Amino acid sequence: MRILGITIPENKRLEIGLTALYGIGRSRAQKILDSVHVDYGTRPKDISTDIENQIRKEIESLKLEGDLKREVAGNIKRLKDIKSYRGTRHAKRLPSRGQRTKTNSRTVRGNVRKTMGSGRKKAEKT
Repeated sequence: MRILGITIPENKRLEIGLTALYGIGRSRAQKILDSVHVDYGTRPKDISTDIENQIRKEIESLKLEGDLKREVAGNIKRLKDIKSYRGTRHAKRLPSRGQRTKTNSRTVRGNVRKTMGSGRKKAEKT
């Protein structure tokens, strides 16, 4: 089953498989399946063509994948252009939602390092 050029995993439940699409999480997948009257646990390989087309029609009415990514990127670019606080945090690649930066936020800063304990070698016992 392919939707918007993305292959939905055949052996996973539809509720989980639909989350392969960018912009669809568990709750949105459940709403889509409720509107089409399909059980969450159904496997994509077990559904008929007309139900698949109903799901596809329901999904194509939403803003997903490339359009959604473009919108998010546009929103971030707008924040940077108006030089808002959030925009400058995005530009500096720092957390933009108030998290502390003295510790943590290592992954977003690209400063991933291993913890070394005290930094000194232990005295060997002989």
